[in-house]
Amino acid sequence: MPRDDRASVVIITRDRRAELLRTLDRLAALPERPPVLVTDNGSTDGTAAAVARHHPGTRLLTPGANLGAVGRNLAVRDVTSPYVAFCDDDTWWAPGSLAAAADLLDAHPRVAAVTARILVEPDGTEDPVVEELRSSPLPRPGWLPGPALGSFLAAATVLRTDAFRAAGGFSPRLWLGGEEELLAADLLSDGWWLLFDESLTIHHAPSGQRDATRRRADGIRNTLWTTWLRRPAVPALRRTAHLLRTVPHDRTTATALVRAMAGLPWLVRERRPVPREVELRLRTLETAQRTSKARQYVG
Repeated sequence: MPRDDRASVVIITRDRRAELLRTLDRLAALPERPPVLVTDNGSTDGTAAAVARHHPGTRLLTPGANLGAVGRNLAVRDVTSPYVAFCDDDTWWAPGSLAAAADLLDAHPRVAAVTARILVEPDGTEDPVVEELRSSPLPRPGWLPGPALGSFLAAATVLRTDAFRAAGGFSPRLWLGGEEELLAADLLSDGWWLLFDESLTIHHAPSGQRDATRRRADGIRNTLWTTWLRRPAVPALRRTAHLLRTVPHDRTTATALVRAMAGLPWLVRERRPVPREVELRLRTLETAQRTSKARQYVG
């Protein structure tokens, strides 16, 4: 298979040298031989030196601090390909999937993002979120070749580089944890469609090096912020009430709520509900969100 550099791969990482090197090894073996960009979010375990030594062809960015998801924005500035494929330091694309995603985006100019099926290693079982993506209730036009989505997963999605940039990338305020939902709402508001295609595959070997408690706190805060930034008042109240009923009533949740309330001044200032047609689509996801087994704030 000749080299296919239509999609560059962007990875953010912090203190996961072994996992990152494994992912880079897998990406280097892909038949597409994609350009790869890594933002090292302030690692202290020698990650940057190891990447430079073992994968000198990788574009390495070292901002010197933990930028969270904004590290992806930093890398996308240097992307010259029409598409950017995100993955994490513990995920990697299957051979042929990047080329297939580029083919889909070439053929469907109104699609901004295509999300892949996720297989959890070492057993190769489907991530529970896959069935939710596959059975997305969003209405879709007849030309869309798969389920329409209301958001995407940054660890398993290929996006149009220009659409990502025009929408502003990931919000620095959200940092990390459910940060995709706000960007997805803005892409939908700009007239784009988001797509799931299970012919694309990404592998995920979950890292044991993660702070589940902070992830939960950030996830709760970011869900509330995104809801109030982009949804009309009644749906926002409805989603907020459901979240408060279902999250654990503990110190982590209390911390998340205090941090969410601290954002009220800028939420009021920057609130911009999505257009009516987008809101009608998002409402169809509410039942699926309430019954989701894949995203639960229990870390």
